[in-house]
Amino acid sequence: MSERAVAIGLKIPDNTAYTALTTLRRLGVDVTRVERSEILVLDAAGGADSLAKAIEADEAIFNPNKHRLTVLDAVAPRSGEVRIAEMGRAGRYVAWRLLDNAGPVSVDILRVAAERLLCNPAIEIATYPEARS
Repeated sequence: MSERAVAIGLKIPDNTAYTALTTLRRLGVDVTRVERSEILVLDAAGGADSLAKAIEADEAIFNPNKHRLTVLDAVAPRSGEVRIAEMGRAGRYVAWRLLDNAGPVSVDILRVAAERLLCNPAIEIATYPEARS
């Protein structure tokens, strides 16, 4: 099985991401921008183009008037991104990408943001990008 990850984000202003940004700042997390998207990890045996077309054709998860679809290069979280999954829902995440003035934040800042706001460890699991050495 050939797995690929896709990100479904909003083209329109994201009030949830804005609320998370302002709350994280009040909680002492140094971020300048927050991006939120839904990540789906799916079988892409037919290739990235056919996977994208299949998702764009599914009105239950994709509305071309408000969503933007990106087929990601890797299944793992991107730099500056923490993925939150409800326990028991494999392959489906809410991705929070945090940026400061220099770009994507470090894994340490992601962990603080997840602990303070983004993840409820009683029912959710946070996945972080690999720390670079």
